Amino acid sequence: MSDGRTLVARWRDWAGTGLEHLVLQEAPRGIVAEATVIATPDGGDPLALTYRISCDPAWRVRTLEVRLVGSARSLHVAGDGAGSWTTGTGTPLGALQGAIDVDLAVTPFTNTLPIRRLGLRAGESAEILAAYVSPPDLTVTPNRQRYTCLEPGRRYRYESVDGDFVRDVEVDCDGLVTEYPDLFRRVT
Repeated sequence: MSDGRTLVARWRDWAGTGLEHLVLQEAPRGIVAEATVIATPDGGDPLALTYRISCDPAWRVRTLEVRLVGSARSLHVAGDGAGSWTTGTGTPLGALQGAIDVDLAVTPFTNTLPIRRLGLRAGESAEILAAYVSPPDLTVTPNRQRYTCLEPGRRYRYESVDGDFVRDVEVDCDGLVTEYPDLFRRVT
């Protein structure tokens, strides 16, 4: 992408065994994030995957592509930015109706999507529906989440609306996670 800026970030998982390398390109016509992740999700088998997320200029997800390294397993979904989703071949995904964001379980980057898109001010909160992707099977399910701005550009609370998972997430001025307690730490 030209006429924009490129950011590079790396995270380690909390245990220090996983790593992610992300390249984020922001330009007037849209945002593209590409990354490689080495992880052991939920105590399962180790895996490596690549992902590519493209967004429109308002940070609404337009495509998500995920590929497991060393496997034929991959995922490609497309959103219209207004809450309708299809597979890469155009088959509608009605269960995701209303979702604007994606949440890929093995990366803190997908928290950046609603943080940047919502633009919450201190004390403001918003409930979203995310398309939740769980490796290694790459299933996609709807997931209700709430984000609350604790300190603009510094700290947000993430809550699973249908569960009891809550974390106060620290971010940098670009909305990229610097610390996600018990899950991820930024290393560059």
